[in-house]
Amino acid sequence: MSTTHRATLIGSVSIILWGALALFTRLTGDEIPPFQLMAMTFAIAFLLMAVRWWRQGHSGLRHIKQPALSWMIGIGGLFGYHFCYFSAMSKAPAIEVSLLAYLWPLLIVLFSTLLPNTTLKPHHIVGAVIAFVGCWVLVSEGGNGFSLEYTAGYLLALTCALIWSIYSVTSRLVKTVPTDAVGWFCALTALLAFVCHLLLETTVMPNTTIQWMGIVGLGLGPVGIAFFTWDYGVKHGNIQLLGTLAYATPLISVLLLLAIGEGNLSIALVIACIAIVSGSLIAGLADKTTGRNTKTVEFNE
Repeated sequence: MSTTHRATLIGSVSIILWGALALFTRLTGDEIPPFQLMAMTFAIAFLLMAVRWWRQGHSGLRHIKQPALSWMIGIGGLFGYHFCYFSAMSKAPAIEVSLLAYLWPLLIVLFSTLLPNTTLKPHHIVGAVIAFVGCWVLVSEGGNGFSLEYTAGYLLALTCALIWSIYSVTSRLVKTVPTDAVGWFCALTALLAFVCHLLLETTVMPNTTIQWMGIVGLGLGPVGIAFFTWDYGVKHGNIQLLGTLAYATPLISVLLLLAIGEGNLSIALVIACIAIVSGSLIAGLADKTTGRNTKTVEFNE
């Protein structure tokens, strides 16, 4: 397996884990304030990386000293995205916010053309657009349409899409920064989220085992491992293909909720499934003409 294909495979793990976000959030009972939940889960993500450092026989302090640009990208992406997302959710309906926020995979595909030595092929654009349409069909079901009274929320949702796409693409510019450094980005994100919680929210502590399972699950998976594997994937893998595959996230989310008996099978779900899978396959065809690099890399370069 080539270096690029292996990194793309690792990055795609994030998409699967992000698909479990809604499931784990349901386990929390939707009762934990968003910034409190963000602080708790990113703290768990940091502890997860700290365990990795402990197993390697060091404290992880060696990974703090990174270029200022990497810190700006890391904190701007992790904290900036979530801050704008939660703010958007408080100012506009959730469905419309999700529709606009999910522009980020398509923007990744388009913005990747600005990267050095990166070629955008027609397959990527066609596949991303088809998957994008499938995502909108899925997420927009039950929505009431856009309204001018929620303009502030819509702009914040668009900012989410811009932040995460820029974070993903510009991470390529600091590809020499090891993924272990993301552990420290998570730590600072948790701290900033905790400050926002103290200023804007009232603390609600989990009072059931199920709620704690949801919080720990979020911290280990969609917030923990997912951000680490995404960092590695966008730095070393096929970023256009990852952008297209990312549209599978809401599909996986719906399928998991159906599996536990929440929601019903609908025509919109079937159409979205066909569009997202077809778009991903079309985007994947662009790899067929790409030369193979047989070099092997480790997770922590």
